[in-house]
Parts: sequence; structure tokens; C-alpha cells
Amino acid sequence: MIKLAPLPSELPFGHPAALIATWFGVGLVRPAPGTMGSLIALGLGWGILTLGGQALLLLDIIIVLIIGVWAAEIYGKADNAPDSSSIVVDEVVGQWIALLVVPPSLLGYAVAFAAFRFYDVLKPWPVGFVDKHVKGGWGVMLDDVLAGIYALIVVFLADYWVFSR
Repeated sequence: MIKLAPLPSELPFGHPAALIATWFGVGLVRPAPGTMGSLIALGLGWGILTLGGQALLLLDIIIVLIIGVWAAEIYGKADNAPDSSSIVVDEVVGQWIALLVVPPSLLGYAVAFAAFRFYDVLKPWPVGFVDKHVKGGWGVMLDDVLAGIYALIVVFLADYWVFSR
């Protein structure tokens, strides 16, 4: 059964930090808010790549990373949970990083999604180190940036070894 998590009492839904941190409410969905955030990011990333290619996606990654740090910091303080599971803007950025080299196929997008979720959940070094030791908005965002870079490498190699042959 799908449920919605409550927002922190002092941060209404219309507050820009709440909207951005939860990616317009997606992070409030239970269960699996991170997976839901990644799925939404997958669709948005496809749209961005279709409209403007890799350059537009990279620009969007940079913009959302910067405002995501701010939003995650404010939301985490309001929720008294620095890396609240309701914050999914970090999944959006990480998933988009994985899409920077995705081949234009359903299988390519599936590999990008699976690889990002794999590294985001397992948190191999240095993802886990950053997750534990970097605090605040940057800490929330950077572990997913690193997971996205790992996933980008997997997508690149899969494209080279599998999709291009």
C-alpha cells in the first residue's frame, strides 16, 4: 500500500526547500522513496536528453546539485534528520549523472537505473565514506553524485561492450 510521509511541521509543502528536497512530493511516497525518485529522474532525464542532449542534462545536473544542497540542508534541519529518506533530490542528480552516457534504448535506461540504485544502496568506497563523514546538504548530495559516477562507468562499459556490438 502506498502512503505519504508527513512534512516537517515548520516546513510547508509550498516552501521551495520542501518542493526541491522532496522533488515536488515524490520523496514523501512510501515505500521506497529513493527508488521512486530515481524512476522519476529517469523519465525526466530522457526528456532532457531528447530535447537538448548531454549538454542540457549536464547543465541541469549542475543547477539541481547546487539548489539541492541548499534544499537538503534546510529540509534536514527542519526534519531533524540530516539525510531524511524524504529527500530525493540527491537521487535525481545521481540518476541524471548515470544518464550522461546512456545509449538511446530501453535496455540502456534500465542498465542506468539498475546500476545507480545498486551503488546508491550498497555504497561502496568512497560512496559510503562520504555518506558517513560529510555532513549537511553537501553530504546528502555527494554520496549520490559518486554513486552516479560509478553507474555512469557501468553504463559506458555496457554501451561499449554490449550495446555497440
